[in-house]
Amino acid sequence: MRRPILVLAILFPLACAPETPGPDHQTEWRKVLEQKKAAFSDTTPQSKQAYADSLAAFVRKHPNHSRAREVYHRVQLEFADELMALGRHQDAIRFYRSVLTHDATNPVAQRGLTEAAERLAISQEKLEQLEKGMSHRQVAGILGKPIPGWTVKKRHRGLTVEAWYYRTTAGGIAGVYFRDGQVFAAESNSDAPLGL
Repeated sequence: MRRPILVLAILFPLACAPETPGPDHQTEWRKVLEQKKAAFSDTTPQSKQAYADSLAAFVRKHPNHSRAREVYHRVQLEFADELMALGRHQDAIRFYRSVLTHDATNPVAQRGLTEAAERLAISQEKLEQLEKGMSHRQVAGILGKPIPGWTVKKRHRGLTVEAWYYRTTAGGIAGVYFRDGQVFAAESNSDAPLGL
């Protein structure tokens, strides 16, 4: 009879003992935060990239760390906004979609995705905003940069002539033409010049 009591006396303290705590990620998280401090004190693209990479690695390793995922989404959205400002809408879409995969109701990502998708195909109204003499940067600010591979650049008799091509919302192709870095013509299809 004493034997069962002895077994219960041994098992009871084990059953009441606290669970073994989960792995402590604080040390790893502190290292990520140190990268953040370095990124914001140094402000070079390399230090910012090192911070983003360490944050991404931490989130991949610890996907349930809610604070890390929240911070990572914010970094992704900031990067997507920078890509949008550079006219790299296709690249920005990938980052907005990545955030929406984990947070489908994120209003910043939803708004950015909508805007980026709208800029992939340009409207006649946007084309009509172009003026002769505009720079590459000004055109990219209105239309965005063309999809990679949709530009042609040639030098002829001391002049540099460049063409940027875009899909239109009407289903056609539009062209914007630069001479020595300034717009001199644009068309929404081969027989419809825009009157620049």
